[in-house]
This record gives sequence, C-alpha cells and structure tokens, in this order.
Amino acid sequence: MSPGSPADALVLCYHAVSPTWPAALSVTPEQFGRQVGRVLSSGYDPVTFAAAVQARPGEKVVAFTFDDAYRSVLEQAHPVLDRAGAPATVFVPTAHAGTPRPMAWPGIEHWLGGRHERELVPLQWPELSDLAAAGWEIGSHTQTHPRLTTLDDEGLRQELVASRETCEQRLGQACPSIAYPYGDVDDRVAHAAEQAGYRFGAALPGSPRAHDPLRYPRVGIYHRDRRWRFEAKVSRPLRRARSSAWTGPALEAAISRSKFPL
Repeated sequence: MSPGSPADALVLCYHAVSPTWPAALSVTPEQFGRQVGRVLSSGYDPVTFAAAVQARPGEKVVAFTFDDAYRSVLEQAHPVLDRAGAPATVFVPTAHAGTPRPMAWPGIEHWLGGRHERELVPLQWPELSDLAAAGWEIGSHTQTHPRLTTLDDEGLRQELVASRETCEQRLGQACPSIAYPYGDVDDRVAHAAEQAGYRFGAALPGSPRAHDPLRYPRVGIYHRDRRWRFEAKVSRPLRRARSSAWTGPALEAAISRSKFPL
C-alpha cells in the first residue's frame, strides 16, 4: 500500500466466544483463533476501535470489537488476542456490568433458564479495569441495550450520557466511544451521541456515511461465518461494495459465489 493511499481499517464486531453456546452471536474459540490469525497474517496491525477510526492514509489496521461485555470475552477471547499481541475493544451495557446476574434483552432473553444461561453473565468492573490496563479500549454500549431510535429525546440522552459517565467513573479514564445496540443509529441518534460527549460511534454494515466517525461501519461476525463466509465478509471488495450501498440480494449472491482476497 502506497503512503498516499487511503487507510484500510477493518473493524470486526463480535459478541461472545464459547465452545458450546450455539447462539448466532457466539463463535467458537477455534473459529475465533483462525479468524484472528488469518487477518493478522494478511498484514493488518491490531489496534483499538478509536485508533482504527483515526487511521491515517496508508495504514492497514484491524480492530477486534466485542459488544455486550460477556464473560467469555475475558475467558475465551482475551487469551487468543494476548498470544497474538493484539488489543481489542469491549462495549459495555453499564446497567448490567458488575452484576452476577445474566443479562437479558430482546434477542438473548430466550437463553435464560437453560443450560447456556451462564453465557449471559457480564464482566465485572475490576476485570474491565484490568483489560483497560492491558491496552484494551472500554467503550459504552448504553445503559440497558435499547433500540436507540425508538427512544424519546430525554430517554436517548439518559442512555448515552449516563453510560459514558459510568464508564469514566468506574475506570478512571475518558470514554470517547460507543457501540449502538443492534447497530440501530440514525441522524438523530448520532447527533445525540456527539452532544453526549462521544467522538466515535460503532455501527454495522449499511451505514450511509462510511467515513463518519460517529457512524463507523463494522463487519459483524457470527456463528455461521465459517472460513469462506468470513473471508468474503472481511474482503476489501465486499466492504467497499457495502459502503457504496450495493446491498440486498445482489450482495448476498456475490458472497455465495465468490472468494475475495483480504
């Protein structure tokens, strides 16, 4: 990559890492290890989310991000990343972090009461502090994990401001980053995030403003993303296609029939 070329910033969005949990949002440790190794062997330098958003022209960087702050991030993902010398970013729903109770909101609540309920238990604040001390970025994931576009202005402000303040108070450092639950962000939410003191916002594919630091697109990685799907999803051609609004059936067809280079 020449010094004058644009930055190649790949931001991956994970949730849980578990050898047994079959949830769509969980990948196995084996999957995760292969994926980390594949990306790093392709020449990407690992950085935090905030650093990836601010990547300079010519840089080729990857940020491994985790939404929801599940315990498996520490127990399963951290050892893999530590061996690779890679930092990561965890986005914390602050009303849940630090409690021994499993988290619950639409999309994960059906796992309550079953054999996989333990997977829903969040990290404790001292553990998050230890990750921060190890070079990880700890960002906000709101207080209670709502769909932000459905909230009124005061409810939106409360979710954004209180979660940032909690992170800062608990960790003793600034919290400039937020990941929007469900990737649910529009112009009003992005503006409210900026007003609440955030500089960087993690979205998901399909963001109409690929270079907006408060709506920065990530690549969601899930249980079904085995080798070929992962390689397609993180490829530069596909990421460019998504950011240019080439979406829907045509995009899925391209994924299913193509193998793209990283």
